[in-house]
Amino acid sequence: MKKKDLLKTRVEHLSLDTFNPVPLLDAMDKMALQARNTARAARIFEAMIRDKDGAVILCLAGSLISAGLKQVIVQLLEGDMVDAIVSTGANIVDQDFFEGLGFSHWQGTPFVDDNQLRELRIDRIYDTFIDEDELRACDDTCRRIADALEPRPYSSREFIREMGAYLQKKGKNKQSIVLRAFEKDVPIFCPAFSDCSAGFGLVEHQWKANLTGRPTVSIDSAKDFLELTRIKMAAKETGLLMIGGGVPKNFAQDIVVAADILGADAAMHKYAVQITVADERDGALSGSTLKEASSWGKVQTTAEQMVYGEATVLLPLIAGYAWHKRAGKGRKPRRFAQLLAEAVAG
Repeated sequence: MKKKDLLKTRVEHLSLDTFNPVPLLDAMDKMALQARNTARAARIFEAMIRDKDGAVILCLAGSLISAGLKQVIVQLLEGDMVDAIVSTGANIVDQDFFEGLGFSHWQGTPFVDDNQLRELRIDRIYDTFIDEDELRACDDTCRRIADALEPRPYSSREFIREMGAYLQKKGKNKQSIVLRAFEKDVPIFCPAFSDCSAGFGLVEHQWKANLTGRPTVSIDSAKDFLELTRIKMAAKETGLLMIGGGVPKNFAQDIVVAADILGADAAMHKYAVQITVADERDGALSGSTLKEASSWGKVQTTAEQMVYGEATVLLPLIAGYAWHKRAGKGRKPRRFAQLLAEAVAG
């Protein structure tokens, strides 16, 4: 079998315009178990968008963009329904920026010889295939972006903004989260930024610069934390829509404690929704409940909801509910990227 035989059917991204989940979720609200939980989560997400004093932080973990959820998130950005994003590097760089460069994810199958895939330079995410040669091109693009920057420490937010500027000038696919966030002044944070395609590019950037004694670009994780904390300090109320768990979930929750340490009178997150398949019984973060987060002083328990299920099914329902109820109509964009740029300049 040849590479072209496996990379032939693209993953298509779901648009919120193709269906209206409002009647379904309103009916599910009269049911039980995860049906009712999903309906309540949708109402909480709508409420955090409609809160005039609120800021919405979207957290992304897991393989979401490669699975076909990119357009859903792009539409939330276009509708001024998201004010900041905290994500794994894989979603933002290996998947979204990757597609912005003109590459694709392909429908595959888990019932395949992975050794054969390796020989063909095809990477697999469950039932999705990725061309490894194209990923290497994405790595190299990140290196070239780093090479062109002034050598100094950057937050991941600053570097990703440079990636957005790159896509605006040279991108081949304009349906991109990185690009749309750049255009809408929505900051994107990847707290574990080196754990992705950008990391490979930055490793090569630093390696080659060190060989010749040149100064380098670096990523400052503490600067990331401070910048997202500034957003919490600037916003009267905040809400979290968390897809998956892990580092993005903890990072976004921790800014409440960080703001308190800095002496700010910052309230706990007023709203919080998490979609997860993780279990709370092992004590790990991804499955820990939002009620548990209240014991840490991070999330209020008045408008929080855990929803147990897979994101490709549940996110379109929850996001689509607010989208079709036009929750973002007339909502003033927060443009936190401008706030942070002024803080850096100051």
